[in-house]
Amino acid sequence: ANIFGKPKTNTDFLPYNGDGYALNKPTQLLLVCRSAHKQDEQQDKAKAASPAAAAADSVSRRLALTLLVGAAAVGSKVSPADAAYGEAANIFGKPKTNTDFLPYNGDGFKVLIPAKWNPSKEVEFPGQVLRYEDNFDSNSNVSVMVTPTDKKSITDFGSPEEFLSKVDYLLGKQAYSGKTESEGGFDPNAVATANILETSTPSVGGKPYYFLSVLTRTADGDEGGKHQLITATVSGGKLYICKAQAGDKRWFKGARKFVESAASSFSVA
Repeated sequence: ANIFGKPKTNTDFLPYNGDGYALNKPTQLLLVCRSAHKQDEQQDKAKAASPAAAAADSVSRRLALTLLVGAAAVGSKVSPADAAYGEAANIFGKPKTNTDFLPYNGDGFKVLIPAKWNPSKEVEFPGQVLRYEDNFDSNSNVSVMVTPTDKKSITDFGSPEEFLSKVDYLLGKQAYSGKTESEGGFDPNAVATANILETSTPSVGGKPYYFLSVLTRTADGDEGGKHQLITATVSGGKLYICKAQAGDKRWFKGARKFVESAASSFSVA
């Protein structure tokens, strides 16, 4: 309790007598300041004496800053708003599914159907097992026909053009059988024409296919003509045919995409 001894001197502070005033300075703060000042002086001297030391010190400072920023990034959490933005930008998620078409798996075949087309009960051709049409225009449609055949391959029908002549009913028969004059590009007594625009013989899964693009026109100028795409192959004693079509006017107003995609997607098991 220091009853008989001298009062202990407070070593935490040092008396400072100024001009007309007095102040106790914290010794620890003074020592720290002096130590820091001395350390800075030593570092400055070392940098002046050795450029390599100065460069090393600069690198170490940058490294420490990098580590600090990295730690902050790792420790941060993605907010719901940021996550929602990422989903909208499709940066983190799976690729978006093509919603313009719906896959259709039939008996031994598959095809992509335009999502906005509806099933139709109309039966146009022998062996028809499927028909979908545009909600706004029935001239835009796709149908699949399956009929028995003794052919082992589609190539047994001859060339694509020869095959088409055997299934020309797909293009529609002219209803009028009377006599007509030759005009507007039509032969005498003919009120409909068919022009083959393109043919190809792709192979899918080792199986040969025939593809034909045909433009048909009628004398009445309906729709300016029809683009009819036919994909055909033979498998397991059956002839599979997919026909997709659209009127010429709608063809150039966006229907082409749907007709071509449907016809090119057709394949058999």
